[in-house]
Amino acid sequence: MNDENIDRQTVRSFGDEWARYDQSSLGGVEWEAMFNAYFAIFPWERLAEGAEGFDMGCGSGRWARGVAPRVGRLNCIDPSAEALEVARRNLGPQANVSFHNAGADDVPLGEASQDFGYSLGVLHHIPDTAAALRACTKLLKPGAPFLLYLYYRFDNRPAWFRALWRASDLFRRTVSGLPDRPKSVATDALAATVYWPLARGARLAERLGADVSALPLSYYRNLSFYTMRTDSRDRFGTPLEQRFTRGEIVRMMSEAGLGDVVVSEREPYWVACGMKLA
Repeated sequence: MNDENIDRQTVRSFGDEWARYDQSSLGGVEWEAMFNAYFAIFPWERLAEGAEGFDMGCGSGRWARGVAPRVGRLNCIDPSAEALEVARRNLGPQANVSFHNAGADDVPLGEASQDFGYSLGVLHHIPDTAAALRACTKLLKPGAPFLLYLYYRFDNRPAWFRALWRASDLFRRTVSGLPDRPKSVATDALAATVYWPLARGARLAERLGADVSALPLSYYRNLSFYTMRTDSRDRFGTPLEQRFTRGEIVRMMSEAGLGDVVVSEREPYWVACGMKLA
């Protein structure tokens, strides 16, 4: 595997994360709501019957679970062999899924061979995000859609919100360096003492008629504690994390050969979709 644009510590961390949180406990209604939030702007109508595409950084296969039944072939790609094994178990009934233990730079798929692609919450954990995005778009046929989710830099949030994140990021840098078991204990504790109280507090406030969209972690107000544990591990347990503004994401996508870029106005931020230019 080409290690040039891979952070090995981060890959290993995700392998452990998906082995611990394999998404088998994620309820169908909750999963569907999350899937629809990510794919709300994806142009399913543009895909021809039998379309072939790829999931770059498939992890546990939780999004591939919703894509595979809609397409002809789905290539699930991940540099972590441990994560890929979880995806194989989760997607076992799907006969049209292929698995590739590879990074963005060495995928065994031909250039301009894919009818669509997506990468959700992955490329911001790669040293050179822009280069990884260009590697993804090289796989696309002209006119093929590509859906991307990258962590936002809180560019649509007030200064106090950004300051709160900077403080939390100092904590992430400590927790992410722990061995796997203590790391999971720490991130589970964060889910219980930070995520859950703030999320459920936001849900209560919303039921009382308040606008909670600006409250930290209000995104999780209707999500399960299992999802909070998973995302706490993702957020605080990952060694390499980068964040981007909406404008930076649009620019990277344009420079990678994507046009007609659309950015979703709903959480999670930022999800964007563009079409491969000829």
